[in-house]
Amino acid sequence: MKSLVVAPRFCGPPASANGGYIAGLFASIASGTVAVRLLKPPPLAVELQVHEAAGGSLELRHGDEVVALASPATLDVVPPAAPTYLEALSASTHHTDPAANPFPTCFVCGPQRARGDGLRIFAGPLPREPRTVAAPWTPDASLDQGDGKVRAEFMWAALDCPGYFAASADSRLMLLGEFTAHVDRRVHVDERCIIVAWSIASSGRKHVVGSALYDDNGEPCARARAVWIEPRAPAEKS
Repeated sequence: MKSLVVAPRFCGPPASANGGYIAGLFASIASGTVAVRLLKPPPLAVELQVHEAAGGSLELRHGDEVVALASPATLDVVPPAAPTYLEALSASTHHTDPAANPFPTCFVCGPQRARGDGLRIFAGPLPREPRTVAAPWTPDASLDQGDGKVRAEFMWAALDCPGYFAASADSRLMLLGEFTAHVDRRVHVDERCIIVAWSIASSGRKHVVGSALYDDNGEPCARARAVWIEPRAPAEKS
């Protein structure tokens, strides 16, 4: 039986894994493209077991609880033309107020994470594109798989949080519900990258976004589709 352990470094909320990271780590066990549905907050520093399920799916369990489900899927997002690195850098300067970030220690977008510890990807609005955000990113050496290139699960993580900022311009609380990504090529450590995320659709508490990671030449290296869910207000719970 295969298993995963998420180190505390890779948190989203303080006590659970970053959604994009755990989705990428889980997807690395599957064959082909999968949609990873997060059913429970993935705990940190404990063993999570991988079990086969019906229809070619995989379950990620913590004891008797199913934390996540990976199911065969297709990924139909088409990345837009990339902004320049300088345009992404400029957009990042208009990132939301750090005090408004609901998870300031998030591995991907947490402003309280130091360089070389968190990814520090701060996506801000692109003036020429409605409901679209962008950010620059230069992956550091701690993300190296051992061949000078970034591990795929870190590229999944990098595609995650920018989608939140595309869906939630007012920093309202949302949680990642489902994530599907594909890495076309793993980028190199210390390679300048550009990340873009855009809103696809919103209905009630459900928000669908796309995201893409490009190299400095504007060539797409990875893409993703995510579903973000606003938690029910206390009065809405039965």
